[in-house]
Amino acid sequence: MPRYVKNSVVTAKAQASAGVDALPTGAANAILIKDVSITPLDAQNISRDVIRGSFGGSEQLVGPASVKLSYSVELAGSGAAATPPAWGVLLQGCAAGEGLLTTPARVEYSPVSTGLKALTQYYYDDGVLHKLLDSMGNCTLSARVGEIPKLQFEWVGVNGGIVTGNPSGTTYTAWKKPVPMTKANVIDVTLGATYNAGALTGGVLYSSTGLELNFGNVVNFDALLGSETVDVTDRDSAGKTELQLDAAQEVALMANVVGNVATSVAFTIGTSSGNKIIVFAPNVQMINPSKVERNGKRLIGFDLRYVPTAAGNDEWKIISL
Repeated sequence: MPRYVKNSVVTAKAQASAGVDALPTGAANAILIKDVSITPLDAQNISRDVIRGSFGGSEQLVGPASVKLSYSVELAGSGAAATPPAWGVLLQGCAAGEGLLTTPARVEYSPVSTGLKALTQYYYDDGVLHKLLDSMGNCTLSARVGEIPKLQFEWVGVNGGIVTGNPSGTTYTAWKKPVPMTKANVIDVTLGATYNAGALTGGVLYSSTGLELNFGNVVNFDALLGSETVDVTDRDSAGKTELQLDAAQEVALMANVVGNVATSVAFTIGTSSGNKIIVFAPNVQMINPSKVERNGKRLIGFDLRYVPTAAGNDEWKIISL
């Protein structure tokens, strides 16, 4: 009897304690996924390497093993400015802190280096349940013209077992419809702006093909004889953009590249309260300029390094308004 990929379901819930299954349910914790993939047993296999008096290989014994899971979700607001979006719990599993703020009502996500949260995730593969305990991951935000803005996740978890099963009562009402990446729905890449309390001021607006932000989390599975853990141990956030520049703007930005001059980068997706996302980074180094051809027109591409200020843990903010 065949099984179908479209019958996949993922649920995720923050754990209260390390190693303790948070028991995510389809009714309360379903993730609206796309592009799902799993490595059900990422094992450090151990070869016996025995000599039998003839050529031939040896069997391998299954050593310490983790589970890897990846998927994407659509980037949209929660429908209400003061309510965390459905993907908020996923960012917390990627070493980001969640702040519920007022005046105006908003939810802000920023990188953290302590107090990290782990998730229990269940992946139902049409009748087979894979459990990931203590899962932590990396996230890449991709918002490109003509596409749906999305968050791409790569997770590592402690193997919580594999059994038969399907979720019951799966609901996705917390997941709202995103806006397409079009001129009407976006305030494009802005360099030199200032962010304060849900608002951007100043800066220079550029036409672009969009923005990418990769958290750059270093995620490790560590197996000892008495424990198996997953940790985020470092972060090096990076991304890229492609800008439409006139001649003077290209020369000016090239001078900034050569002079190692950092700038702020801002980008806004959506225009309506409850479905508006601001990406802001205060201290971005633009490097590796490239000449890009798009429909016969010249664009200039840049790699972006999202660098913390002296305060730390402020390379970027993702704000849901």
